[in-house]
Amino acid sequence: MKKSKWLQIALRIVALLFVIAISVYIFSIRDKAQEFAKYSYPGIFLLSFMAYATVFLPAPGTAVVFAMGAVFNPLIVAIVAGAGAALGELTGYLVGFSSQPVVERASIYQRMVAWLTKYGSIAVLVLAAIPNPFFDLTGLAAGALKMPVFKFLLWTWVGETIKMLVISYAGSSSLNLLFGS
Repeated sequence: MKKSKWLQIALRIVALLFVIAISVYIFSIRDKAQEFAKYSYPGIFLLSFMAYATVFLPAPGTAVVFAMGAVFNPLIVAIVAGAGAALGELTGYLVGFSSQPVVERASIYQRMVAWLTKYGSIAVLVLAAIPNPFFDLTGLAAGALKMPVFKFLLWTWVGETIKMLVISYAGSSSLNLLFGS
C-alpha cells in the first residue's frame, strides 16, 4: 500500500478516536455542563458546542438556550448557540469522513444519504433547523459523502441558528408571560 494511503487511514483512525474520546468526556461531565451558562455568551457557546459534539449520547443544550434566551438577548444567544452547535456537529461529520458509519444499514441513515445526495446543502439546512434526534446521522452521511467541510459547517450553522432562534425567543417570551417584563 502507498505511504499516502497509510497516512489517510491513520488520520481517519485518529479522527474516529478523537470523536469517541470527546463524546465519552462530554457525556461524563453532562451534570456540570450547565455551570458554563453563567459565563454569558462564551458559556452558551461552549455549552452548545459540548452538547452537540456528542455522537448519539444525550447532553443538555436546548434547555439552556431556552433559559438563556430569557436572560440575555435572544438573537445573540441564538447566533452564539448556533455557532457552537455547528462546530459540535463536526464530530459526526468526522466519524462519517473517517470510516464507513456503523449505522450504514439503518434505514434512517440511508434516507439521510438519499436526501443529501439529492438536495445537498438544503437538506443539511432543513435537517439542522428542525429539532430531531437524527442530525448526527446527517453529519455521518455528509462526512461519508465527502461534502466539503466548509459547506457542511455553513449550512449547519444557518440551520442550527434558526432552530436556536426559535428556542431562545420561546424562552424570552416565557419569561415575559410569567413575570410581565
